[in-house]
Amino acid sequence: MLAPKTLYKGLFAQDNRVQKLKLVVLASLALFVSSTAFSQTVALIEISGTVINHEKNEPLPDVSVQIKGSVTGTITDNTGGFILRTKQKLPFTLVFTSVGFQPRELEIKSLGSKLQVAMVTQTVLGNEVVVTASRVPENILKSPVAIEKLDIRAIRETPAPNFYDALENVKGVQMTTSSLTFKVPNTRGFNIPNNFRFMQLVDGVDMQAATLGVPLGNAIGPTELDIQSVEITPGAASALYGMNAINGMANLLTKNPFNSQGLSIYHKTGVNHVDNRDHTAALLTESAIRYAKAFHNKFAFKVNVGYMQGIDWRSDTRLDQNPNNLKSANPNYPALDGANNIAFDGWNKYGDDALAGSNTSSISGLTIDGKANQTLRVVRTGYWEKDLVSPKVSNLKVDAALHYRITENAELSYSYRFGQMDGVFQRGNKIRLDNVKVQNHHLELKGSNYVVRSYVSIENTGDSYNVKPLADNMDLYSGGSSSAWAAKYKNALTEYTSNNGGLTSANLAAANQYAREKADAGRVEPGTPEFNQLKNTITKINNWDIKSGTIPDAPVTGGAALVQRSRLYHTEGQWDLSKYVKLVDLLVGGDARIYEIIPDGNNFVDFGRPIDERNKPVMVDGKVSDSNNFGSNIYYKKFGGFAQITKTFFKDKLKLFGSLRYDYNPEFDPKFTPRLAAVYTANQRHNFRFTYQQGYRFPALFEALSYVNNGRVKRVGSLSYINDGLGYLENSYTQASVVNFNAAVSAAGNTDAAALANRDLLVWANLPKARPERITSFEVGYKSVLLNNTLIIDVDAYTNQYDGFLGQVQVYVPKGEAVGSDAAVIAMLDRNRDATTASGGNAASKGQDRYRVYTNAKNIYYNYGSALGITYNFYKKYTVAGNVNFNQMKSNKTDDIFVTGFNTPKWSTNLSFGNREVIKNVGFNVVWRWQDAFLWESPLVTGGISSYSTIDAQVTYRIPEVKASIKAGGANLLNHRYIQYAGGPTIGGLYYVAITVDGLLK
Repeated sequence: MLAPKTLYKGLFAQDNRVQKLKLVVLASLALFVSSTAFSQTVALIEISGTVINHEKNEPLPDVSVQIKGSVTGTITDNTGGFILRTKQKLPFTLVFTSVGFQPRELEIKSLGSKLQVAMVTQTVLGNEVVVTASRVPENILKSPVAIEKLDIRAIRETPAPNFYDALENVKGVQMTTSSLTFKVPNTRGFNIPNNFRFMQLVDGVDMQAATLGVPLGNAIGPTELDIQSVEITPGAASALYGMNAINGMANLLTKNPFNSQGLSIYHKTGVNHVDNRDHTAALLTESAIRYAKAFHNKFAFKVNVGYMQGIDWRSDTRLDQNPNNLKSANPNYPALDGANNIAFDGWNKYGDDALAGSNTSSISGLTIDGKANQTLRVVRTGYWEKDLVSPKVSNLKVDAALHYRITENAELSYSYRFGQMDGVFQRGNKIRLDNVKVQNHHLELKGSNYVVRSYVSIENTGDSYNVKPLADNMDLYSGGSSSAWAAKYKNALTEYTSNNGGLTSANLAAANQYAREKADAGRVEPGTPEFNQLKNTITKINNWDIKSGTIPDAPVTGGAALVQRSRLYHTEGQWDLSKYVKLVDLLVGGDARIYEIIPDGNNFVDFGRPIDERNKPVMVDGKVSDSNNFGSNIYYKKFGGFAQITKTFFKDKLKLFGSLRYDYNPEFDPKFTPRLAAVYTANQRHNFRFTYQQGYRFPALFEALSYVNNGRVKRVGSLSYINDGLGYLENSYTQASVVNFNAAVSAAGNTDAAALANRDLLVWANLPKARPERITSFEVGYKSVLLNNTLIIDVDAYTNQYDGFLGQVQVYVPKGEAVGSDAAVIAMLDRNRDATTASGGNAASKGQDRYRVYTNAKNIYYNYGSALGITYNFYKKYTVAGNVNFNQMKSNKTDDIFVTGFNTPKWSTNLSFGNREVIKNVGFNVVWRWQDAFLWESPLVTGGISSYSTIDAQVTYRIPEVKASIKAGGANLLNHRYIQYAGGPTIGGLYYVAITVDGLLK
């Protein structure tokens, strides 16, 4: 068994605990409802009035009218009028807010005639309110950390194809585009396509797909019609949010149906691939509809439906990451360089993975240029990604919400969100997402000084598949096992040698080309019916094992299906106790989270099954069974709580923040996370901030509990007891040392004697027991609104220290042998990969097992950077804005056990110029974006990313008579092709026309 029975029961048999958590959530909500439902019996009063645009003397619709300090409010109708009914006792304050206008507060002391309120235009929104930085509303200028906000006006005016793409123009944000449907933002370095370090929330609900291990904010998040604003906090936010928010977070806030009512319709038609290089020109369409209605300011609902479809960006970079000068290729034979490289490892090719050591064959015993016992490393032919992945993608979003105002100070809401998507993303390998379904159920009770929310996320990967085992198994079942393929290859070389007088440097390239053609005979080719039939068979089998042996007439049992189903249970609450505490403002909160994994036999540890039976298909009548016979469900949990105090001094010029968070995961020791901050305001406009904080990141679900037979390399999680009986922590050699070792042994004749003579090249991995990743961060910043509210300056600088950085390292475990022994050394030889018998006087060997392990780096890493943002309304409604971002990692003197992958350009910048109404009802915006070249490092692909620049632009024409607007624009107008990460898609121009009709049927 993998783990002792007591450990298994204590950590994973927790169905009762999950039920108890659900009961606690329901009981808490019931307590809040009952305590507030009967709290007031004051008589109902009515206040009415009209709100106008002071500049144009015209009625203002959709202005929010809110009683300060309560949930009670309404909106103005198309005539600017409003009626507000409340049981609040006089006096109280009404707050009037609308995007593009200065907020107004009006104290109501008595009942009388209708109110007349004039709103003044505010071109630069220096007084925006944000909630993400401190979990309570505060002025954006006085936030203790860097924070950016895209309000609804900025979203409407962006030239990006949708609001999520507009995040790429925000100061400090780096976007990684894996697919039209799948985009992941990051801030301040250490970027990866499935970003565990950057949190994405939608109305407080975490959008991280647990078992996939990726955030799905744009795939199942709000539609274009329902998004209200986006707040982005670069840098660590763990002190208040815990878990994964150590690089930053994005908080997507949707429209409340009380405040945004009526029917809205949106449709966009676009075209991409206009250069016909990766695909013929293709249409992209996106449609959405929203309807919201409120009844008597008591009950409200909303419904959103959105659908997008198009042809995805293609990943088809034909670069080689294993050129012949590397020791993992054939550096002693220059004739095999360039196009003749027989160890070619393409960026977007699979089944040729030389650097992972999973698709290479060593052709030994050759005589080349008269030298005997020579070895060539040959990589199987494999398949290009574009032949294995369909470019068609679609995305369906459906959500609905019910809101009920129990009292003046309590609003209860339930929302349901469903997303179905296709696309591509990169984890350890490329994954083709097909018919992925994610559901969220969200229940929330919100008062004037508290919030309690609970949600459940349900994930189903549908018909998705892993691209690498698909390529591996297609080669296997149509071209033979690796050992059989190598034998055919060597026989063809021998035949060529006999016909051409031997192997020499002059004929080596031609000989290897001849041998590959012979070895590939019978291999299915893309575009043929045989290829499509075999692909469809393999993608439906949930088992990634790569079998060896004779293949003809054997049933296909190795597959590529990605079958993952999980549930996430989360509850949290916070309570502002400031009115009960005299000396300071006090905010407290806590949360509990449980992940429930339904084992699939392929991706996660199957507790309750022996090691040799784990991750194997269940066969029934000679066929792979679809039944779930993979052990009990697995639970992974975390609990936490925090307290935050704030205090102002010197007539509110100085505000001090202090917070402390406690997080507990049963797999690790408890962790305390502090944050200390100060904001000083000079002359009422110059705001200086200083922040020190720590953050911890527990391993994500896949990082903790994965066990994947992925080709010949098993990917395993970081929890140490997964290692029981496998030995990759304490009994393994590093992959880099094995490559160096084999290069030296091959040059010396590839014999046992040569191996033992070079044994000192092998490096004992000695991997540590995993622990949480920790960040220590210090940030300073300055933000101000100058020149009569027309100029915003925002600058910040930071330094981060990462201790215990979590990543992946590949190691080799000698089968049945102890590291350091002669037998273990011989087991590392290339020739033992597909044979365990002795030959040529050499000893037999059991070979090795290869593991890619999630573990902690041994070095401490430092990165630092700065960002400057400026917005200037220089003439009438003309605005120019820009930002410059600098990020750098400090290098260490010694190499680590794995490459951390900073994966961030040193410099990047954005510059925009626009006018929302250059002439009546016509506006425009142009954005130029540039970033410099950088090195991208990952277990899948490592390579240089070239610098690039793009221009986005849009023109908007508003038709107030029919409440409509038409926006025509383009992203990457000049169609300069670029990639954002090594192995990622090539992105070109996208040109579109979008029509929005907003506010019908009010």
